[in-house]
Amino acid sequence: QAQLVESGGGLVQAGGSLRLSCAASGRTFSSYRMAWFRQAPGKEREFVATIWSAGSTTYADSVKGRFTISRDNAKNTVYLQMNSLKPEDTAVYYCAVAAFGSGSNYGNTRLYDSWGQGTQVTVSS
Repeated sequence: QAQLVESGGGLVQAGGSLRLSCAASGRTFSSYRMAWFRQAPGKEREFVATIWSAGSTTYADSVKGRFTISRDNAKNTVYLQMNSLKPEDTAVYYCAVAAFGSGSNYGNTRLYDSWGQGTQVTVSS
């Protein structure tokens, strides 16, 4: 099972930017789809973005055009560049590794078998 270490969260004003990182170890990183989810207080965990091993990406409508997911397979790291941040982006952000065989079912939290500890992103207005 993969171990995921996240970094980059913090406090930022609306309109600002943050770059989250998630370093993976313990498994073959390059062969797996990676994703970012977020969870605000009192809400369910929400899909944000995912990236396949070949580099294709999918984004939630709420972040499309503002967030960019990328990966550096040589460093076993996935990134989430967040621009034009809004107060509604405030949440704990989690990275995750898709379960083997989950295919393109990117939005279901039950189809991920490894999660990071979460990093807090707070956007002030």
